[in-house]
Amino acid sequence: MICAIKTYRLQHRLDEPFGFSQWSYDTRNGLLIEVVDSEGVSGWGECYGPATVTQSAVDTFYAPLLLGWDPLKNEAAWQHMWRASLDFAMKGPMMGAISGLDMALLDLKGKLLKVSVSELMGGRVRDEIRGYATSMYFKQQPEDELLGTLLGEARESRERGFSALKIKVGKNMNFDRRLIEAMREAFPETQLMADSNHAYDLPEAIEIGRVLEAHKFAWFEEPLSPTHVHQMRQLADKIDVPIATGECEQTRFGFRALLDGGGVQIAQPDLAHCGGPTEALKIRALASAQGINTIPHCWGTQLNLASAVHFLATTYVEPGRAEPAEPMIETDLTPNPMRDDMFETGLKIADGRLAVPTTPGLGVQPDRAMLEAFCVQKTEKLNDEDSLPDVDRRERISDKKVH
Repeated sequence: MICAIKTYRLQHRLDEPFGFSQWSYDTRNGLLIEVVDSEGVSGWGECYGPATVTQSAVDTFYAPLLLGWDPLKNEAAWQHMWRASLDFAMKGPMMGAISGLDMALLDLKGKLLKVSVSELMGGRVRDEIRGYATSMYFKQQPEDELLGTLLGEARESRERGFSALKIKVGKNMNFDRRLIEAMREAFPETQLMADSNHAYDLPEAIEIGRVLEAHKFAWFEEPLSPTHVHQMRQLADKIDVPIATGECEQTRFGFRALLDGGGVQIAQPDLAHCGGPTEALKIRALASAQGINTIPHCWGTQLNLASAVHFLATTYVEPGRAEPAEPMIETDLTPNPMRDDMFETGLKIADGRLAVPTTPGLGVQPDRAMLEAFCVQKTEKLNDEDSLPDVDRRERISDKKVH
């Protein structure tokens, strides 16, 4: 029985801000969820999205629905949350809240049954996943200097064993062309991808797509706004580089509409945002029925990364052949102590490859002392919450300074 649900809103100020086509950040934010059963076993999850809003959705709306629930009935729990908010939360931060809770329930279920999450997802078909390095974000530098900085970060990623790299584009058309050309010249045999974070209109996307095609990039990620999914088909008709998208999309219903429009060759749900690992499996099945491969978008801490690793450990590549292509996992290499220093048990990464955990649950575990150091707000809902005096409820919410 679920007896407590806790949230931890995290922050960390960056030593150096970084940006992409839409925004620039000087602070990392995150939200972790802990679901505790009556035996004292904890499952951990992570939400991708606006942490303050998502924390409120978990604490005030969804947590009370799950207290007293059988943690082994995770799919029924998902449907229970979905139906409770169907009229007003089919997409957005509340679905992000469901995602983190679903991840925590799957971690908890694995621990209770003493099996890894990949076994719960159908069983591993590979023991390690090839990573592709994501870094190379924009800095506040003159463009010639920035170009050198980005090439230097790419070299560091190659030295760490990553054989595939994803760059950011969408700064401006001239710089984007220069960066694409410079990357291919510097790394002639490396698998390269480009992510614009929906920076372009259709004519611009066609122009940049042709540059990517000429330099043999493996995919063009988020070339267009998620509000104009009908243009994906138009873009695909004009360029010969695969289109990858979906990190902004949620649920199998949203992905059905995205993929039915045509043009998308790679579906990219984020397991901390799309509805959780349980929903991601349904999205993968939906994509597979259209001959489309699913490669999760992955950002945040090791909880989301571990979820994606388990997901890819169980995936089959469409359409299949004697020697199928190897699935890849997005591996963020930007400085992030909430990812690298906050876990007492983390993923093993060597030579650009991530080992699939075999221990029960997700196989990663936060360090509580470090978690508290980054936590700026904590909430807790207990199964007997209604019997607590108001003053006790207030005392269960703590605020601390940003780390």
